[in-house]
Amino acid sequence: MAKLLTGLLVALVIAYLAFRAKALNKSGGVAAALLGTIVFGLGGLDWALILLIFFISSSALSKFFEKKKGISGENFLKGSRRDAWQVAANGGMAGLLALSYFILSRFSPGSEVLPPLWIGFGASLAAANADTWGTELGLLNPSNPVLLSTFKRVPKGTSGGVSMVGTLASLGGSALVGGAVGLLASAGWGHGGDMRPFLQFLVITGSGLFGAFVDSLLGASLQAIYYCPVCKKETEQHPLHRCGNLTEHLRGLMWLNNDWVNAACTISAGIMGLLLAILLN
Repeated sequence: MAKLLTGLLVALVIAYLAFRAKALNKSGGVAAALLGTIVFGLGGLDWALILLIFFISSSALSKFFEKKKGISGENFLKGSRRDAWQVAANGGMAGLLALSYFILSRFSPGSEVLPPLWIGFGASLAAANADTWGTELGLLNPSNPVLLSTFKRVPKGTSGGVSMVGTLASLGGSALVGGAVGLLASAGWGHGGDMRPFLQFLVITGSGLFGAFVDSLLGASLQAIYYCPVCKKETEQHPLHRCGNLTEHLRGLMWLNNDWVNAACTISAGIMGLLLAILLN
């Protein structure tokens, strides 16, 4: 109970600081505090470090490039302040895996599934980091990206658009989380079982990149895209565009917005990491 209360206190402090730094809005702060309580309070320091590496690096990157990227992609991005849905989409799978690890470790401490749950946790956050890095830094690519479903050039910021800079950035974001897990394993921390540190790094980094690919594929094919008849621009914003006018459904599934696509990104990566860990452990 003391560990859980400590986790709650730490999570509240971090969520408040993130809110003050404008990395989260009010609903995002509440969601982040809940996620942090689960990860910090039930998991412990090593789980908390991986979550913080993702959250700090992705939030800092979003804030740093907010002004530098200007209006590029402004019709597609929510902004640098995460709300509750974004927190859930990016960290919900990680929280579920951490909670599953805690429950299973209490009832079956020697279970062979425990190390894969840890790897899946890292993989889901690696995917969230890959997606954020690829989105933010991809806007800095010299040329317009290519839509993954048609391979045609599209405006910067279009969901499903891929570029060399964005892909390398996704790899870097995923590798940062994978590298952190590998370093923890090298130091005798973490919960990867008998899997060697470098293999943990490879599995998590590769799974994170896979999740980012799923994100791009869904964004290019099934995600809901709307059209502003006044600005004559495609956008994810609905029912109102930033100009204040109503947007019209253009293509994709109307219920499949960017938050659901981000959730698919982290869920697919978490499952991939978990399955690979089961096969390789």
